[in-house]
Amino acid sequence: MTSEPDRNLRDLEEAGFPVQAFSEQERAVFSSLSRTEVELILDIKARLDEVEPEVQAHAVVAGAALF
Repeated sequence: MTSEPDRNLRDLEEAGFPVQAFSEQERAVFSSLSRTEVELILDIKARLDEVEPEVQAHAVVAGAALF
């Protein structure tokens, strides 16, 4: 059986978070989160990933307009 802290880090890594690059302190914080908190983070990331191409396109257009 996977412990809650291990599950938190595994779920974050599967969602694309660079868990291996986290400091020991950062891993400890993410490990201590409740399932509700982890699910919220995962939901926010999924929504941001859905709009990422659109957000990047706006940043390029806006950046080009500034230069």
